[in-house]
Amino acid sequence: MDKLFKNVINIFNEACKTADIGKTIHTILKQPKNELIVNFPVRMDSGEMKLFKGYRIQHNNILGPYKGGFRFHPQVNLDEVKGLAMLMTLKCSLADLPFGGAKGGVKFNPKDHSESEMERITRRFVHALGNNIGPNFDIPAPDMGTSAQTMNWMMDTYLNTSGSLERQCLKGVVTGKSVKVGGTKGRAQATGYGVVMCIEEWAKQHNYDLSQKTFIIQGFGKVGSWAAKRLDSLGAKVIAVNDCAGTLYMKDGIPIRQLTEHIQNKGSLEDFMGQELLSREDFFSMKADVMIPAALENQIGEEEARMAQVELIAEGANGPINNKADAILEERGIAVIPDILANSGGVIVSYFEWLQNRSNDYWHEHHVLEKLHDKITQAYHIVHDLSIELNVSKREAAYIRALKNIDEVYTERGIFP
Repeated sequence: MDKLFKNVINIFNEACKTADIGKTIHTILKQPKNELIVNFPVRMDSGEMKLFKGYRIQHNNILGPYKGGFRFHPQVNLDEVKGLAMLMTLKCSLADLPFGGAKGGVKFNPKDHSESEMERITRRFVHALGNNIGPNFDIPAPDMGTSAQTMNWMMDTYLNTSGSLERQCLKGVVTGKSVKVGGTKGRAQATGYGVVMCIEEWAKQHNYDLSQKTFIIQGFGKVGSWAAKRLDSLGAKVIAVNDCAGTLYMKDGIPIRQLTEHIQNKGSLEDFMGQELLSREDFFSMKADVMIPAALENQIGEEEARMAQVELIAEGANGPINNKADAILEERGIAVIPDILANSGGVIVSYFEWLQNRSNDYWHEHHVLEKLHDKITQAYHIVHDLSIELNVSKREAAYIRALKNIDEVYTERGIFP
């Protein structure tokens, strides 16, 4: 069993006990409804034909259509995607969205392929999935290794394999598209901004002036970079960033705009302003006020939890802290804002995009971000208050709130037949 799926199941089991979730609902939710595996051929630029393996896990849809990202990554596997799909079910429930949870991916390294090969892989994958996705059934979004361009190709493929009379009503089959083809303003920054919005609420509760605090960020992709930009606008100081190349440390603060441009051009932290990179261990043992893990899952284990010298960890990634590390951090008094709350900004704004597609309407960016702020801060305070009421961690409180919401819907609807 993949570590992520095991971690999610362990927290899920504990939350079910605390929330007094009945055996029937526990049984239904502990495994996904559908596990789709497709193997599909794609012609490479060389003319060679290669076979790719893709996954789509549809965990639960009692609240609405399945919703969740697609990732292109060499480590994609069935159990990983199952764990991520369960997290999406809980995330949507916690944010009070009319969506269920899903996740998918294709096992390969995007860095090894040209843009034309990426397009063919994407289109063949969507074709292989066929009617297992749809704007009222299962709505994919970008994740690691995918982008707005990937979503554009996915939407176009789906539209061109659907009935011609319906095409213009089907743009909501995916979210995270570029604005010109039906995406929404504010989607690109939504997840990173949402993480910082949660940190801002935590800071208010602790009389914490963020402009006087230091931050370290693991991963500088779609989540980490936008979180850094928002922190920079608040006057906070990002002193370290870690990626696969190593750890960039600048004690007086990293110039975020220049680093963003460097990453876009070079693809990693290497050779940035002549700075020598430190190790991964240096990152996790670095003294700072707040850490944002925004890379892969299972990055903070027991060793990293013991090394950490921060007051708060806000999970920009899905499942970056394993169960044993979670317990160590709690024992050490290091606060954690859990993933299904902290990084829910992406799916919240995806919901706004879906609504706009359904009504052929377009919202201003400030309107999108205001609604994101309202939604995510409301969820933050619900989780905070519940954690105090039940004397549990914010992670367990978030799971409990999400599970109770799903349990109530099952109770009122009943189970067919």
